[in-house]
Amino acid sequence: MTTPRDLFIVTVYDAAARPVEQGDLSLALAGAELVDLLDAGAVTLDDELIVPAPEGGTGDRLLDEAMAALTREAPYESVEDWLWRRGRGLSAAYLAVLEADGTVARQRRRWLPLPTERTELADSPERARAHERWTSGEPVLASLAAAVGIQDEAPKDLAGAASDATVTVVAAVTGAVTELAAVRQRREIEDAAFDNVWRGL
Repeated sequence: MTTPRDLFIVTVYDAAARPVEQGDLSLALAGAELVDLLDAGAVTLDDELIVPAPEGGTGDRLLDEAMAALTREAPYESVEDWLWRRGRGLSAAYLAVLEADGTVARQRRRWLPLPTERTELADSPERARAHERWTSGEPVLASLAAAVGIQDEAPKDLAGAASDATVTVVAAVTGAVTELAAVRQRREIEDAAFDNVWRGL
């Protein structure tokens, strides 16, 4: 398992009482991928620029896709730009992969007036590992979860438990999620103003 897979599982299932916007989760998944690539030595950060190491493989399909998507020539991409570019639709990609490998299954509910489908988390080693990491309060996972709002505060010990590069990535995720929330709020205000104009005509 990887940090983004663990994050997806705990965000969508273990912390389902606090639903997360898909866009927020996608940004955090892109950040989690970058954290794992840093840990694997597949990238380094030069200030906030992502500098790839020579190409290799991680053994995880989506992390390998992330590696293949890296900008490999100067000027390198910033962490913030990576989050927005890689994060586009990433939560849906993780759901599809987790369904394909059997970690998540669609359960059909026939007793409702119309048949519906919802995803359920399979009882698996992957689920147990993600749950253990979550309940232990592991700082990186907890910080990413806090960035998308499924817990109120980020752990204060992240800097002592993670590299400076990882701290930079988590801070960028938090900033991007905040920016996305502001964009949503502006759109809601603009839509409400537009509706009021139409009602006034």
